[in-house]
Amino acid sequence: MAQLVVRNLDNAVKAKLQRRARRHGRSMEEEIREILRDATKGEGTQPRGLGSKIAACFRGIALRPGEEIAEFHGTEIRPADFEE
Repeated sequence: MAQLVVRNLDNAVKAKLQRRARRHGRSMEEEIREILRDATKGEGTQPRGLGSKIAACFRGIALRPGEEIAEFHGTEIRPADFEE
């Protein structure tokens, strides 16, 4: 496994990390590993658009395959016009 040294860390940040680690019942070192794991979890995957994220929220609830919300990349956004 790799090692990482972080220099010039503010004392306030260190204290907050220590408190956070205590709350989670971990050592500060393990807490930092967990923070880094969470921060890099989605790296290397394609970002999903808003429509895909919304569809994922409702998959298995009401949306069936083929009913996914379409992505509209490059679509001009215009304000609603309520005047006729």
